[in-house]
This record gives sequence, structure tokens and C-alpha cells, in this order.
Amino acid sequence: MKLEGFKIYCLSMAGVAENYPMKGEVVWMKVSGKLFAMTNVKTLKMDGEMVSPFHFINLKCDPARAVVLRKQHFGIKPAWHQNKTHWNTLLMGASMPDALVKELTEHSYDLVVASLTKKQRQGL
Repeated sequence: MKLEGFKIYCLSMAGVAENYPMKGEVVWMKVSGKLFAMTNVKTLKMDGEMVSPFHFINLKCDPARAVVLRKQHFGIKPAWHQNKTHWNTLLMGASMPDALVKELTEHSYDLVVASLTKKQRQGL
């Protein structure tokens, strides 16, 4: 998967908007103002080294599933710069299958939507 494809995929979900904080180095994908995905769109410093655009995606994840995914996939780690219990980092250079990226993106989106108020969910 490429960066533009990931952004298009996220934006195709109901109620999703993109935001570019942190000097425009990353894009935050939010539903009803709540973050469910983040990826770098510019070269940035990550854990002491410079990484190219779309090096990683941070996604919210059920804590038990997060642990299992980290054991099953070399390219899935505890989240960079986010709560490591509830978020995973997918390293895109680790041959991350598109189907898995989409599945985990939907899982993240669904977790955030479930946390919204009834009124917010109805507005999607």
C-alpha cells in the first residue's frame, strides 16, 4: 500500500477527516474529532533516526489483540508516541500486507466509533 491509497481508504469511511499537526510531518485521521490513525507524510526523526514518508502507521487496537499481533508480525510494534497498551505501530517497510493494513485500520476506526456518543454515531 502507498501513502495516497491509505489516505483515500481512511477518507472513504463515514465521518473521517484528515488533519496535519506537528509541522505537517504527520497526518491524523479522525472520526468525529477522535484519532484512529496516524502516519508520517514527510521525512521525520523516529527513535533517533530519520525515516522516509509512510514509514509507519499508528492504529488503535484492542489490548489483547495488540499483544497477539505483535507476536505474530515482525512489523507490528507497541505504538510510537502513543499509549502502548491501546495502540500499535505498523512498520510499512516490513512488507505489511495491504489486506492486514485495511483490516487493522477498520478495527481502529470501529473502536473509536464505538466510543462515540449515540448522537455522534448517528451523525456519521
